[in-house]
Amino acid sequence: QVQLVESGGGLVQAGGSLRLSCAASGRTFGNYAMGWFRQAPGREREFVSSINWNGGRTAYADSVKGRFTISRHNAKNTVFLQMNSLKPEDTAVYYCAADRAGAFAPSEGFDYWGQGTQVTVSS
Repeated sequence: QVQLVESGGGLVQAGGSLRLSCAASGRTFGNYAMGWFRQAPGREREFVSSINWNGGRTAYADSVKGRFTISRHNAKNTVFLQMNSLKPEDTAVYYCAADRAGAFAPSEGFDYWGQGTQVTVSS
């Protein structure tokens, strides 16, 4: 079992930056692939980014490529999402997720989820 706690959300103006963090419990964090998803009001949850167990593979949704960067620090059981050049359409609750199959950077099939952190981008 893995517990995930997101932080770093908030209110930012368009063009600004935020860095989300996700702290994971458990000694097996380094074996998991990690991902970020988001859900805007009235919309389905969507994939944002993922990273495999050692950071060697990453994946991004087309809508965030070139603006967002995912990274991880296994010794600190933490995954990050650096978000630059934020747009109002990035406004959503952002969720961290963990996948036991750690070799790849998947966009679906995650096993554990955090509670989410709100990101609001004003125009």
